[in-house]
Amino acid sequence: MTDRAALAAFLRTRREALQPEDVGLPRGRRRRTGGLRREEVAALCDMSADYYGRLEQPRGPRPSEQMLAALARGLRLSMEERDHLFRLGGHAVPRRTRREDHVEPGTMRILDRLEDTPALVMDQLGRTLRQTRPAVALLGDTTAYTGWARSAHYRWFTDPASRLIRPESEHDEHSRLLVADLHGALARDGAQARVAELVDVLLQASSEFAGVWRRRPVPGPSCAPKRFLHPQLGTLDLHCQTLLDPGRSHRLVVYSATPGTESATNVRLLSLLPDRLSQNGGVRGR
Repeated sequence: MTDRAALAAFLRTRREALQPEDVGLPRGRRRRTGGLRREEVAALCDMSADYYGRLEQPRGPRPSEQMLAALARGLRLSMEERDHLFRLGGHAVPRRTRREDHVEPGTMRILDRLEDTPALVMDQLGRTLRQTRPAVALLGDTTAYTGWARSAHYRWFTDPASRLIRPESEHDEHSRLLVADLHGALARDGAQARVAELVDVLLQASSEFAGVWRRRPVPGPSCAPKRFLHPQLGTLDLHCQTLLDPGRSHRLVVYSATPGTESATNVRLLSLLPDRLSQNGGVRGR
């Protein structure tokens, strides 16, 4: 059963504890309260301000598991706080696994401060969990896929369109790095992990993957230069920095360009591109 009063109080205290800077929002001169406004939290949770307001009052409906998960992400809750939120909402606590989509608050705080930078949070299957707007402009909305297509590894070996973002001369090396990444994930998580299912699917779906897999490649330099082909900005030469959260098997991937180069100028322009890039599928790939 939903404890509406306790749920409302919990949401209110977590909203008031969050600062605009914590979620990448400007404070502004007219802000009188220290925490976030209800409409700001609603936007972070991808729900209407009216729906969120009714939850806090409390007179809202029993929230679904999907809504509670969205609230946990938007309010930057820890795993323990997320579990408590589910109990207050009258639902069983989600089973914890290393493959969950819940991104830790510390990782989210870093991502929120990268609003002008192509950055995304991925799991060990290559699924995008969160991404900044410049990342959408660069890569497309890679959170919108379903099924195995959520995995950048799967798309690379099964969807030719996903390769348009990389020069053809670099395809073989990128294939090798993706396969090496899965070899490493399988060694860490074991044959019973979800990554083993992905490997089995790819072995059946792609002869190229099967051939590279048999060679057992190992990962190369984590910050090696990467070249991207953008339909509006042309070629971007970027470096990739990765921050690993070992407890969650999540990685924060950040792309940057050498200062003073044309690529650095174009990276800044990514934030100004219209949203139609992602609505039309953008440039798909990793």
